[in-house]
Amino acid sequence: MAISQKLLNDGETVVISTRTHVKSLFGPLLALVLLLALGVAVQVWLDEPIVSLVVWIVVGVAILWFFVRPLLIWLTASYTITDRRLITRHGVITRRGHDIPLTRISDVSYELGLVDRMLGCGTLVISDASTHGQVQLPDIPKVEETQRRINELLHGHHTASRRDEGA
Repeated sequence: MAISQKLLNDGETVVISTRTHVKSLFGPLLALVLLLALGVAVQVWLDEPIVSLVVWIVVGVAILWFFVRPLLIWLTASYTITDRRLITRHGVITRRGHDIPLTRISDVSYELGLVDRMLGCGTLVISDASTHGQVQLPDIPKVEETQRRINELLHGHHTASRRDEGA
């Protein structure tokens, strides 16, 4: 889950390293259970070995698509906040990344739905001074604490830049 040290600049330290909350795997887990139940039901009800084999092949392919693929996506996605930037990385075969320097972040907010509040996660919304405007990080665990820590980092950068301007 932690970002590789070789991707960090000299003197840069990781403040928060996280991934999407396990809540995002509830749907794929439900799909796994339903697909396995379907395979077992067909095998029990039909006494045809060829039909059972075909059904299990279809169930296997569906499990790969609806459970294994989302699990791999979840495992390979990471969100890292250092004392200098926000780093997002995701992708199984093709890796994608996005870095936002903390000095470009203008606002950090979060959104919590009812289920999010029960599970302790939420969507972190980061506004920056780029053409993209906002970056939404869904299902971040302990989103309120994460938002508070980012605000502390931002406050530290603003205070340090004011001191540098005054010197």
